[in-house]
Amino acid sequence: MKVRLEKVKGTRDLLPEEMAKRRWVFERIREVFERYNFHEVLTPTFEYTTLFQLRSGEEVVEQLYAFDDKGGRNLSLRPDMTSSVARLYVNSFQTAPKPIKWYYIANMFRYEEPQSGRYREFWQAGVELIGSDRVEADAEVIALFVESYLATGLEDFTVNIGDRVLLDEFAKMLGVKDDIGLMRLIDKKDKMSREEFVKALRDFGLSDDGVEKVLRLIEIKGKPDEVLPLAEGLFTSDAAKTEIARLYELVDLLDAYGVSKWIRIDLGIARGFDYYTSIVFEAIAPNDLGIGSIGGGGRYDNLIEVFGGKPTPATGFAIGIERLIPILEWKGLIPEPKLRPDVYVIPIGKEPDLKKAAIEVVSALRRAGIKADIELTGRKLRKALDYAGRLGVPYVILVGKKDLAEGRVTVRDMEGGEQRVVEKEEVVEVIAGILGL
Repeated sequence: MKVRLEKVKGTRDLLPEEMAKRRWVFERIREVFERYNFHEVLTPTFEYTTLFQLRSGEEVVEQLYAFDDKGGRNLSLRPDMTSSVARLYVNSFQTAPKPIKWYYIANMFRYEEPQSGRYREFWQAGVELIGSDRVEADAEVIALFVESYLATGLEDFTVNIGDRVLLDEFAKMLGVKDDIGLMRLIDKKDKMSREEFVKALRDFGLSDDGVEKVLRLIEIKGKPDEVLPLAEGLFTSDAAKTEIARLYELVDLLDAYGVSKWIRIDLGIARGFDYYTSIVFEAIAPNDLGIGSIGGGGRYDNLIEVFGGKPTPATGFAIGIERLIPILEWKGLIPEPKLRPDVYVIPIGKEPDLKKAAIEVVSALRRAGIKADIELTGRKLRKALDYAGRLGVPYVILVGKKDLAEGRVTVRDMEGGEQRVVEKEEVVEVIAGILGL
């Protein structure tokens, strides 16, 4: 009995055109990462489930692809790279010179309901800067975050910056004991109507006055020079004042990086992970695709200690490739991939010497850096030319018995139909000249 097998829910088959576009995006981002002197790492696709439980608690298991292997070890496919990178650092790099600047471009896995820009297997490009607690490190990472999007041609976006310290201080002002619960509620505010959000705040236990203060807080967003003075008026504790001063310094440094145009302050940003400790940020690009945040990050100064390391400050971000690419396509920013070869070599006949000569020609072209293909199915000349035409190949090289006997081959321009006979040993030079290489 034949069984028809489908791909697993929440996954995709990526065809050559799609892969070419992804490679283009990856290359643009990778170039920027390396200009900032970040170096690539790759951790195992699966880790001990405990690693992710330590980061976010038992409830995180609901979104993990967790399983017991044949040795009885409980493992999970990675839902992000930050935890794995922190584990790598604790294992082998605690005494390395600081700061450590690492980047990754890799696939992740989360058991979530698929929707626009969200899959159960997805890719992220991100960086982790480990070993500096200074605001200069935050500025370096956020500037790189901005430049990464600009490298893909995207310009219509904002990077909204919030602060977990200020949210913690705000929770204290309200007398809320479950500050993490409040953070998670605020983090979901954009997924609810105002009425739903107000109801959720009341169900959480806030008074009418508390609800009003939360609504005021999430409206504190906009250009830094307009928003930060409002924050100074709202917060009175010493910890809050120190953190606002840090935000002022951060904004000043981002101006020096030349990225102020894309920076906004939004004190209602909490970010989904509990390990963030100070500055947090996310990128939003207006679109009609139903896609929200296209990436984000922040400072996580306690995570490495949670994993058994010495107290070590760190900051970083991840770009959501599955969310970025549709927006770039929607805006027409990704070049159409050229999947055709520049040259197609056709032996005219089945004689062994013709086949060998055709292989010698195509091999010489490839070694010279020319994208070349060869007829492999034994088609007759007319059908082989039809196939080359469907591929959109601009030039064909015909290896015929008569020409080969004189040490020559024929170069055919597929668009104009012109042909020229050239010496076999000179065909690479001729093709390179035609292609302008």
